[in-house]
Amino acid sequence: MKKIFILWLITFSSVLFAQNNSTKSVNQLEKECNSKNAVSCGSLALKYEYGFGISQDKFKAFELYQKACDGNNIFSCYVLGAMYFDGEGVSQDKLKASELYKKACDGNNNNSCYNLGVMYQNGEGIVQDKFKAFELYQKACDGNFSSACFNLGLMYFKGESVRLDKFKAFELYQKSCIGNNENSCNNLGVMYQNGEGVRLDLSKALSFYGKACDLKSQIGCENYAKLKNTGVK
Repeated sequence: MKKIFILWLITFSSVLFAQNNSTKSVNQLEKECNSKNAVSCGSLALKYEYGFGISQDKFKAFELYQKACDGNNIFSCYVLGAMYFDGEGVSQDKLKASELYKKACDGNNNNSCYNLGVMYQNGEGIVQDKFKAFELYQKACDGNFSSACFNLGLMYFKGESVRLDKFKAFELYQKSCIGNNENSCNNLGVMYQNGEGVRLDLSKALSFYGKACDLKSQIGCENYAKLKNTGVK
């Protein structure tokens, strides 16, 4: 539940970013990048990374992301951090990844704040610091990043690095579920089914399990089936 959400986030964001710049030719982007236009460098990097209108070249993409990040293109710093984390187009270096995530997070990239929070929570590539993780999840959640709200909810539910507060956990799960986080929807179902942090309500439990199932949560589907079989509507 606390895995770093790198691959799908980068792919999704990258495709959108590339589509937004699809009207510009590779030659035009190269000229603009050579003129120190950081956004164009980042757009060109995406084309090389995914082979949009050009032969795929992840090493070239890495170089261009670096140039764009040096020019304070925050999205490029985020992608560059993920490349260092995964060792994609560059030797794996999780400490460097954390530095780039911090730069991007400071620039209000919620994905980076979340990923850095996971690294701090798990002590992955950096010294474990769950209080720092909590702060980063809070920042990303304030930016409506649903996975961060889910992790923050877990910390309140368990009393991990913060005073145990199941009502606060419930509120965070609600926010995250509205953002279509299947784990939060399932957890809301559990809380309603058990009357934990909220008044027991089996119909609402069933509804949240159903939403979690619709969002492809296997445990949500299992919980929905079990509760449905008891006759709850």
